Amino acid sequence: MSARAKAIAPLAIVIGILSFLWTEFSLNFTFHWVTVQDELAGDGQLGLPQNFHLVLPIAFISWGLFFAAGGDNAAFGKIFLACVFGSVAALITMPLAFSTADAPDFWGIALWVGVFATILVLILIAGDWYYVAGTFPAFASVFLWWIATGLDGWVPNGGGTENTVASLGDPATAGIGAGGGLLSTPWPWVWVSAFVTLVCGVILGLLSAKITAAVTPKPKTAEA
Repeated sequence: MSARAKAIAPLAIVIGILSFLWTEFSLNFTFHWVTVQDELAGDGQLGLPQNFHLVLPIAFISWGLFFAAGGDNAAFGKIFLACVFGSVAALITMPLAFSTADAPDFWGIALWVGVFATILVLILIAGDWYYVAGTFPAFASVFLWWIATGLDGWVPNGGGTENTVASLGDPATAGIGAGGGLLSTPWPWVWVSAFVTLVCGVILGLLSAKITAAVTPKPKTAEA
């Protein structure tokens, strides 16, 4: 095995194992363990998620950003702050956007996205501690989940009005989230779910780096 393969293989294996564990944990958390009612698709087979849930793919975004920023302790701090700045900017943008112009006009969303994208870049003036390349994916992650869960606020009843299994059969209460309203979520909970999941991704990044360093064989020192 080449030196390059020996260096990369442990990291690949660790990331593969952690990816499996994260996927298993986050999906069970959302659809089995923390649910409104665990009988959506048969006897205990699938549950209606609570307003707070873990968003499986979003963690991989911040996980990748951790390595893009250097994959060390400093990268953890950079990406954590980037997730805070980016997600909070999206949190402020959502209510401003739909209060400016609701469906079917997109210009309210476009206006405030443009404003906060400008602000996120201008913060670079504060110093090199600010990692703008991480704030944009975090900002986008919240909007990704806002769209998937029904654009609550912008679309009337987008996030649904009742978080119950019975409400899914009623268009007036189910919302328009993914899965026929299954993931309809009020916009503040969109932010909570996305931000917590982003933080999980940064933690997974740090874990993968630390575990890999612990299990990777150290090169033998040359004897004098």
